[in-house]
Amino acid sequence: MTNKQAFTLAETLIVMGIIGVVAALTLPNLNSSTGDKEKIAKVKKIYSNLEDAMGRAQAVYGPISEWTNITIGGDGKKVTLNPLAVERITEFMKLSKTCALVANQGCFNQSLNNANGTNFGIIDGAVGYYKFILADGSSVALNYSAGFNDLELNFYVDIDGPNKGSSTLGKDVFVFNVSTSTDYLVPNTSANFSAYLSELKSKGMTAAGWIIDYDNMDYLKFDSSGKCPNNVTVNETNPSCK
Repeated sequence: MTNKQAFTLAETLIVMGIIGVVAALTLPNLNSSTGDKEKIAKVKKIYSNLEDAMGRAQAVYGPISEWTNITIGGDGKKVTLNPLAVERITEFMKLSKTCALVANQGCFNQSLNNANGTNFGIIDGAVGYYKFILADGSSVALNYSAGFNDLELNFYVDIDGPNKGSSTLGKDVFVFNVSTSTDYLVPNTSANFSAYLSELKSKGMTAAGWIIDYDNMDYLKFDSSGKCPNNVTVNETNPSCK
């Protein structure tokens, strides 16, 4: 006869408890990391698609600064968006729905939030935004804004679509711009690293620029001084909480 050894019930329960504690500590970080990677991939894909559509539109119709037909109000800041400008761009994109400048058609979340939780403004209910939904379900709203020396066509992209997510800048909404002085699309960025730190924690308008520049969403973790929960401080040489 052989003497077979086995774990007792108490030993088995202790091991399972240890595994449970380790899983509880590691799975939230793993899920967060996976979620961030998916969002980063979406932002990069949409950026590529918008950039491609802009290039194709200008190859057919010429530089955007020559065909936008912008009209400016008497104060020099009120800008009216000509739908033709957007239609020439979306001609080279796959859309599932177009709401144009009509309000309350369900192409975007009703309102948009800043990164700090304050309200940015009404989107779906505003006639000043040209709105549509991409084939992948992402929502896009465009408007013009007056800069110091030129005008910008602003793309607000909600990667979760009109009925999901928090509709918050930097979390699921990202901004890209086309300047009429340069005629090419860029992610909205900050002038320098310190400006990134403060802006990303207030409005979040420059999150797309951070993602393209640094390939992470760690700005959701650090504070306005760049301090991460693990005591790592992000800087230009290490723009990550790792």
